[in-house]
Amino acid sequence: MMVRCEKRIRSTKTFFGASTVTNIQQQREIFSAIVELPFGKIGVRTASGLITELCYLPPHFDAKDAGDATAAMAVAQLQAYCEDADYRFDLPLKQAGTDFQKAVWGAISSIPRGSVRTYGELARHIGSAPRAVGQACGANWFPIVVPCHRVTSAAGLGGFANSDDPNGYLLGIKRWLLAHEGSSEYAWQQTTLL
Repeated sequence: MMVRCEKRIRSTKTFFGASTVTNIQQQREIFSAIVELPFGKIGVRTASGLITELCYLPPHFDAKDAGDATAAMAVAQLQAYCEDADYRFDLPLKQAGTDFQKAVWGAISSIPRGSVRTYGELARHIGSAPRAVGQACGANWFPIVVPCHRVTSAAGLGGFANSDDPNGYLLGIKRWLLAHEGSSEYAWQQTTLL
């Protein structure tokens, strides 16, 4: 059973002692590639010719060249998306998630670029509850490819990748992605709120 990268990455301490540097280096090794994009870094995990996970990484991770052809394909497509918000991903994704999560991810994938939907709107669409939709968004193994950044709360931007820290790097990524895709609804939130 594969351990999600978000669980392993979040356990890293925020100070940089010798053991912390070793942990970061070991965590870096779980990725087939780490690509630096305009909004930050994404770790790419692969196995048997499939993308097994894409993971937003904290700023202290260094880029890492693709270690296999599948990772190289993912890196190239992520870079193409950053150049053109209309780019359509065509990646070999490993099957992941429960039937419910797959239903939520399917609904998310139907949200057009430049648009957003609330957790409540998606919940009504699939016959569920907003909190369950939010949990499925947070469990997304393939962010950007399954554009969970297009889902917001009824009261504003909402959380992202299981984080609601308004000054954190994860919500900064969500802001960048929405702006990149032309969503003007949250334009006032496009800068870090310090």
